[in-house]
Amino acid sequence: MPKQRSLSRKPTSVVTGAAGFLGSHLTDLLLSRGHKVIGIDNFVTGGVDNISHLGGNRDFKFIEQDVTEFIFLDAPVDYVWHFASPASPIDYLELPIQTLKVGSLGTHKALGLAKNKGARFLLASTSEIYGDPLVHPQTEDYWGNVNPIGPRGCYDEAKRFAEAMTIAYQKEHKIETRIVRIFNTYGPRMRLNDGRVVPAFVSQALHGKPLTVFGKGDQTRSFCYVSDLIDGIYRLMMSSYDKPVNIGNPIEMTMIEFAKEIIQVTKSRSKITFKPLPQDDPRQRQPDITRARKYLKWEPKVPLAVGLRKTIAYFRTKA
Repeated sequence: MPKQRSLSRKPTSVVTGAAGFLGSHLTDLLLSRGHKVIGIDNFVTGGVDNISHLGGNRDFKFIEQDVTEFIFLDAPVDYVWHFASPASPIDYLELPIQTLKVGSLGTHKALGLAKNKGARFLLASTSEIYGDPLVHPQTEDYWGNVNPIGPRGCYDEAKRFAEAMTIAYQKEHKIETRIVRIFNTYGPRMRLNDGRVVPAFVSQALHGKPLTVFGKGDQTRSFCYVSDLIDGIYRLMMSSYDKPVNIGNPIEMTMIEFAKEIIQVTKSRSKITFKPLPQDDPRQRQPDITRARKYLKWEPKVPLAVGLRKTIAYFRTKA
């Protein structure tokens, strides 16, 4: 743990992107583990509903702010968790400059806060840094196959830059850093219209519309339930391991298989329709989680059918 932490007080965590899908679940976990949490978000893609249940919680403070601006906190900080960023194709295709700014300027400001407070820093990176991978499954040693000027480049390169900035602070300023590469994750609090495959398929199924599969549907993804992911990320921050770690579910399935699973779980009569594959859409995506197993003693536990039932129950309240 950071050296300056006093045993006489609760650890204090700063979570950027605290009103987002992952940031809000992380905030809940930290509060349940005895942390005080200062959440920061500007609600560009996050939502008040994700944190409204924390109103009145003495251990939670919220600041509405763009993290690309200077972060001033007159309080001790032990951990900085940098989750702020648009994370779905719809969002970062609509907000390419803001996506690049939060990955660069936002990461710089969050690292500056960690440096100033002597706090440990964790970057929420992504499997997208591997691009359309030529290595399968993807290990953390793989450098990726990314098109920097393609439609996904704003997000991919923002995260790649953020990783480089994080390592630079680790080496030059000697701050403790952690990097998690997050693979496809699903669960309650995802937005129905965020463009990612889980909410897209579930929304279509619940409304009896055809499920849209791109290409031939033989491209693969792997899906990790949000509680498993957040547990892995917490273990990484609290560990002594300072190299990038993949966190995700290594069970791989095609989009056709996944669409059929959604139709079955929702008991929908929806059919499957096909559209052209978007430019630079990854053909395969599967994490090698050897490092997570070895250094964090972590692997996903929630079966897909169980996670989908919980997620669909949430979406039924929003549909």
